[in-house]
Amino acid sequence: MADVLLPFLGACLLIAMSPGPSTVLIIRNSLRSRRSGLLTVLGNETGVFVWGVVAACGLTALLAASQLAYDVLRVVGAGVLIVFGAQTLWAARRGGGVDLGESEGEDERRSGWGSYSAGLLMNLANPKAALFALSFLPQFVPEGAPRLPYMVGLAALWAVFEVGYYAGYVWGVGQLRRWLARPGVRRRMEQVSGGVLLVLGARLALQPGP
Repeated sequence: MADVLLPFLGACLLIAMSPGPSTVLIIRNSLRSRRSGLLTVLGNETGVFVWGVVAACGLTALLAASQLAYDVLRVVGAGVLIVFGAQTLWAARRGGGVDLGESEGEDERRSGWGSYSAGLLMNLANPKAALFALSFLPQFVPEGAPRLPYMVGLAALWAVFEVGYYAGYVWGVGQLRRWLARPGVRRRMEQVSGGVLLVLGARLALQPGP
């Protein structure tokens, strides 16, 4: 078991260290509050687990084989990134700090749901996350082991590992929040994160199929 778990956890660490749209969203929402950041992390990792289960069932192979299915999910994912980027830039222009997925004036419970659903949607709308799960998880299934339960277990471990990893991001942003909350700094952070999300959305929209 250790021969599988140690390389798997090492690979999970390298994956988490690679910045992407979800990382930008987690940091952006962590500027609002630690609770918002943590719920965004939980939403994102729910998406990781979902794609892992889908890959275990072999359904992501359909996405890899179907150009139309991939293109539909790619366009949806690009739209999500562009909308989130535009919302962030608009918040920066207004000088606010609205959590992605929610409008100002929402109560705390709905704001928390907005953070969770934004993280979940960001992951599920990314076709590359689906294809990556399909190619990544089977590499760590021992020969002769039952594929479905083993891959589901690895997907759960992957998600739990990343919760711990990204919680460090949330904690770090929380430690710097007093400085980051200064209007000028906050506005610049909003502008940078919004611009990054727009660029990632445009890049995803223009990329070819799998």
